[in-house]
Amino acid sequence: MDTPSNNHDRPKAAPTPAQEALNALAENTEDTAALDTLAGSDVLVPVPDDAVEEGMADPSAVALPVLDQPGGAQVVPVFTSELEMAELLPSVSRYRLVPLGALAAQWPSGDLALTIDASSPHGLTLTSDGVRTLLARPAD
Repeated sequence: MDTPSNNHDRPKAAPTPAQEALNALAENTEDTAALDTLAGSDVLVPVPDDAVEEGMADPSAVALPVLDQPGGAQVVPVFTSELEMAELLPSVSRYRLVPLGALAAQWPSGDLALTIDASSPHGLTLTSDGVRTLLARPAD
């Protein structure tokens, strides 16, 4: 008697416009249409465990989850889908959906980098200047 195997790969979801833009940028970093699409997309920003509940109620305030990288660099991870977030940070239970262009427009100065879908083949990491220069869009 054969025992069925349950080791099936889960079906891949269709790529979001943001993921398609990341794929296009992997091929051509100067693709302005892809940058515009990415900046116009909403991203999932994990809510740090130590975030204050009162701050969660304020739609204009976003606590940035900062991860320390080897060598001392600091990066804020954001994601284009729940699946992408679960791949890298499976323990995250809360997140905020934020327009990437508006987040970039308020990006802090300094050496804080942004990484989008870090664990995926289409992941993108930008320096602080790159975030403000390439993705910043005025809030509507």
